Amino acid sequence: MGVSVPATSVPPNSLGGDLGWTLGVLFRAYLKAADAVTAELPGGPRGRQILTCAVRDEPRSQSALAQLLGVDRTVMTYLLDDLVDAGLVERRPDPSDRRSRLIVATEHGRAVLDNLDHRLGQVEEHLLGGLDDDERDRLRTLLQHVATSINAADPVSDTCEVVQDIGVTSARKHPY
Repeated sequence: MGVSVPATSVPPNSLGGDLGWTLGVLFRAYLKAADAVTAELPGGPRGRQILTCAVRDEPRSQSALAQLLGVDRTVMTYLLDDLVDAGLVERRPDPSDRRSRLIVATEHGRAVLDNLDHRLGQVEEHLLGGLDDDERDRLRTLLQHVATSINAADPVSDTCEVVQDIGVTSARKHPY
């Protein structure tokens, strides 16, 4: 996968106990590998998240999906267009609201997601290779709990705005 994990429990430097540094290193490594795994998928990692939701039938509508993933509705339209063109999802009329469209995975989309999930599982195994199965499960559970709590308290309506806000705030505080 291109990421080597040292076989040591000693932090490599004085930042080893810093949560920001730790999360940053893990995030960069995961994102780099996830980008490689999803390179052929329309929308890359974001396209995989959409496909995952479509396969699991939650949320079903395009607007609910955009809200859950923090994607601008117009951007979501383009992402879905690309996924539809690739034969991975379909838009179907919502029988309970004719103004709404349900996002449904195709059989091809389900097969593609199975393959992506297998490959991303290998990425996770590689990145978390220094942990045993129980530790991996606990880490996933803890991270999911923290992420769910944070998202409930401060949901993301548009990830593009979050990135812009972080960049503007950072540039104002640290212009170097």
